[in-house]
Amino acid sequence: MDDKPLALTPDHHADVAGGWLRAAVFGAMDGLVSNIALIAGVGGGGVAARTVLLTGAAGLISGAISMALGEYTSVRTQNEQVGAEVAREKQELERHPEAEAAELVQRWVARGLPPRLAEDVVAAISRDPGETLRVHVQEELGVSLEEQPSPWVAAGSSFACFAVGALVPLLPYLLGSSVLWPALVSGGVGLFAAGALVARFTGRAWWTSGLRQLILGGLAAAVTYGIGSLIGSAV
Repeated sequence: MDDKPLALTPDHHADVAGGWLRAAVFGAMDGLVSNIALIAGVGGGGVAARTVLLTGAAGLISGAISMALGEYTSVRTQNEQVGAEVAREKQELERHPEAEAAELVQRWVARGLPPRLAEDVVAAISRDPGETLRVHVQEELGVSLEEQPSPWVAAGSSFACFAVGALVPLLPYLLGSSVLWPALVSGGVGLFAAGALVARFTGRAWWTSGLRQLILGGLAAAVTYGIGSLIGSAV
């Protein structure tokens, strides 16, 4: 019998733990919805096209920075919390290795593993301190030490995607438009396209995902347009 280790098959799953996808999706959607709504609200107030363009540009810059800082802080805090728990688990393994091993055996027995086999596996793992820590963290905290998201990746993707999303409804004004409707049409196309793109990762039908984002963004734009019109009429 061949004793060579079996080659691992390629992992065909999408990256759902690296931090970039969630930040990118939320960044793009937030950029689209917030700037469409902002432009609709300001445009509904009857201001000049130059004012709408300036407001939209300010919303793009401030929103992108805010999203990036928020994602960085969120992921960094999460990683620090995980790090503190990992350090605590490492101390427990150093101080009470037998008790920690027994706890791991109990966990696996509760899942249906025969007690003797569970003890043998834990004993084999315990020979390697690094592997012991990795397994205990995975089992007790539900965290993989190799798959912690990067706060810089989350912040960078969030910043870039928010800026791209927020730029879409601004494009007609940058190209010389002086009325609101082309910006709303451009934003609506962007919302539908972004929703359809997300469906590629989630497995949903592209048209239902795109339509959902279009409806939600349209509602936000309609509300802010109505408020802007009321304020513009009053002023």
